[in-house]
Amino acid sequence: MAFEQYPAARPLAPDVWGGMAAALVAIPSAVAFGVAILSPLGPEAAARGAAAGLAGAAALGLITPLTRGNPILISAPSAPAAAVMGALAAELAAAGDAAGPGRLFLVALIAGVLQILFALSRGGRLMKYIPYPVVSGYLTGVGGLILLKQLPSFLGLPQGSRLVQVLEPSLWRAEALGVGFTAVLGMALAPRLTKRVPATVAGLTAGILAHVLFGLRRPEILQVCGNPLVVGAFTGAPLLSGAVELLRQALSFGAADWSAAATPAATLAMLLSVDALKTCVVTDAMTGSRHDADRVLAGQGVGNLVTAFLGGVPGSGTMGPTLVNVTSGGTTLRSSLAAGVFAAAALVAGPWFLPRLPLAALSGLMVVVAARMVDWESLSLLRRETTRFDFAVVAAVVVTAMGIGLVQAAGVGVGLSILLFLREQTQGAVVRRLGNIARWRSKQVRPPEESAVLEAEGDKVVVAELQGPLFFGTADQFLRELESCLAHARWAVLDLSRVRSVDFTAAHLLERVARTLAARGGRLVLCRVPAASPTGQDLSRYLRHLGLTAEGGSALMMGSHDEGLEWAEERLLEGRRTSRAPDRPLELAEFPLLRRRSADTLAALTAATREVKIPEDGSVFRAGDGGDDLFLVRRGQVRVVLPLAGQAGHHLATFGPGESFGEVAFLDGGVRTADAVARGECELYAVSRARFEEAADIHPKLARQVFSDLARQLALRLRQADADLGALKES
Repeated sequence: MAFEQYPAARPLAPDVWGGMAAALVAIPSAVAFGVAILSPLGPEAAARGAAAGLAGAAALGLITPLTRGNPILISAPSAPAAAVMGALAAELAAAGDAAGPGRLFLVALIAGVLQILFALSRGGRLMKYIPYPVVSGYLTGVGGLILLKQLPSFLGLPQGSRLVQVLEPSLWRAEALGVGFTAVLGMALAPRLTKRVPATVAGLTAGILAHVLFGLRRPEILQVCGNPLVVGAFTGAPLLSGAVELLRQALSFGAADWSAAATPAATLAMLLSVDALKTCVVTDAMTGSRHDADRVLAGQGVGNLVTAFLGGVPGSGTMGPTLVNVTSGGTTLRSSLAAGVFAAAALVAGPWFLPRLPLAALSGLMVVVAARMVDWESLSLLRRETTRFDFAVVAAVVVTAMGIGLVQAAGVGVGLSILLFLREQTQGAVVRRLGNIARWRSKQVRPPEESAVLEAEGDKVVVAELQGPLFFGTADQFLRELESCLAHARWAVLDLSRVRSVDFTAAHLLERVARTLAARGGRLVLCRVPAASPTGQDLSRYLRHLGLTAEGGSALMMGSHDEGLEWAEERLLEGRRTSRAPDRPLELAEFPLLRRRSADTLAALTAATREVKIPEDGSVFRAGDGGDDLFLVRRGQVRVVLPLAGQAGHHLATFGPGESFGEVAFLDGGVRTADAVARGECELYAVSRARFEEAADIHPKLARQVFSDLARQLALRLRQADADLGALKES
C-alpha cells in the first residue's frame, strides 16, 4: 500500500480533522520544549522559548511534508532537541556567555544542513544499522536529562536555580507542585478516560485549571508581569527581527566557534534523524505503507533549516502527533499540512495566550514525555546472562549522557556500536566445514589403488570452507580452528565462496599459512574467490594486488573447488602410483573392466565396439539423448555434468583413461541423464548394447563378468554419492 500523497477524490474533512487533532498534541509539547530550552538563559527567555517552540511547529509542519517522504508524518519540536539544546543552553548560561542565543541558532542551522547531507548521501538507509541498545540508552539518557532539567520549574524554584536546590523543600512552591502534579495526572489518565481529547491537551488544560484555582486564593500568581510561575510577557525583539539578529550574530562568529558548534550539531542531527525514522517505521506498520528514508531526512533538514532562520526550535517527526493524525482520519499530505496551518495560527495568537501559561504545567507535560522516553523494558536484560552485555551498553550510554553530556554519549554510542558489530561478527564460526582429502574428494574417478592412497594419507591435505567476514576480529579464530589440522598437512584447499570480505590482517594470516605449507614442500590453494562479494569487495583482485595470489605468489587461486581438490590429489599421488596410464590411447585389453579376458572374448567384444574421437569441449552426449552405448576412455578426460535449469550444472564426475561411463543407458536402455563433455581432446571406445548382446550369446561368461563389474562399479559410485549427499546436507 502506498501513501495517498495527492488528494484525488478523497474528502477533505478527515485530513483536516486529523491535522487539527495532531496540532493539538504537538503545540503544547512544542511550547514546553521551547521553554525548556531557552529558560536557562534568563527570566525573560521563557517567553521567547514559547514563541520559538510555536515557530518551530509551524515551520516544520508546513515545510517537511513537501518532500513526500512520509506524507502523514507530523513534524514538530521534539524531546531530542530539548535535551541537546537545553543542555547546551545550560552550559552557556553557566559560563555567562552573552552570545548564547546565537550559538544555539548556529547549532540548529548546522544540524539542518547535516540532515540534508545525510539525505543526499543516502544516509537514511544507514540509520537502521545503529544497534538498538545504543538507541535505547541514548533515548533513556535524553529522557533522564529532560526530567532533571524540569524539576526546578516543576517545583516552582526561581529561574536559574541549580539542580542541587531541588533537594531543599523550603524552596518548593506548593502552587507549582499542585499545578505540575495535576498536569501529570491529566496527561497520564486522559487516554483511559477518553480517546477524543489528546493527552497533552488534557494535561495542559488540567494544569491551567489548577493554576486558576490556586489563583483564587493567591491572585498574584495569575499576574503576567513579575510572576516566576508563568511564561511571562515577551519583551524582546519580534520573532522575525530577532531571528535576523541571531543570524548576524552567527555570521560574526569565528572558525573556532563554528568548529565548537559542529559536535553538538552532529549529535542533534543524528538524534532528530533517528527519531523521525523511528516514527516512520511505526506508521508503516500501522498503514501498510513504506516511507522513503532519504526523502524524510531531506524534509527534516530543510524544515529545520527554515526553522533556524525563523528563530524557532528544531524538531523531528514526532510519534504522538503522527499517531493521532492517523487514528483521527489523516491519510494524505493535506493532513500534515493542516497541522502546520493550525500551528501557524497558534503562533499568530501566541502573544495573547502564551504569557499566561503556567510553567509548572508545561514542566508536568515534559516530565511525562521524559518518563515515556525511558526504556524501562531494558531492565529485563539483567535477568539473563546472555543479555547482560546489552544492558551494560544501555547503562553506559545513559550514565555518560546524564553524567557527562550528550555529545560525549554520542561518542560512547558510536564506540559501543562498533564493539557490538565486532561482537556480532566474531560470534559466528569462520570455518563452515573442515576435513581432509579422505573425506572430501574431487569428482575425478580414480582406480582403487589411488583411492587407497588418498584414504590412507588424506590428512596431508586440509580441506575447509570459510564463511563470513575475514578480518582482524576473526583472524585469530580462523587460525585456532585450523591449526590442529594444519599441524601435519602439506597442502590446504580453502573454499572462499561464502566469504563476504577480507582485510589486510586476514590476508596476512593467509600468507603465513601459505609460507608454512611451502616450507613443508606444499602449497595453499584458494578456490572460488568472489570477484563480487555481498559487500561489493572484489576479493580476487584484492588478494592478487597484495601479492598472495599474483604470479609467483605463495598461494594458488583456482576457479572451482573441485579443481583445487583434484590439483591437491595429484600432488599427493605423485610418486605413489604403482601404474600410470601410457601416453598412447589404451587398447581394449588394458581396461580394468576387460583384463584377463581370453583372446576370443576380446575379439568378440572388439566387434561390438567402435572408436570415437571427441574434440576439446565437444559433446559425447546430452541429457535426454537416446542411445545405449557404454563408453570406455582410451585417452583424455570426460566431465559428466547434471544440467540444472537457470544455473550452472552440477559436476558429477570426471573420467580418465581406463574408466567407463554411460552405464545407466547401457543397462536400462533409457535416455541419458546427464551431459558428457570432453575435457580436452579425447579418444573413446563405444560399446553398443545390441552388438554386445550378440557377442554375449556366443560368450555368455563375458556378459556375466561385465555386468558383475558394472554392478560393482555402480555400487562404489553410489557409496560416493551417499558421501557427497552427506557433505551437501552438512553445508
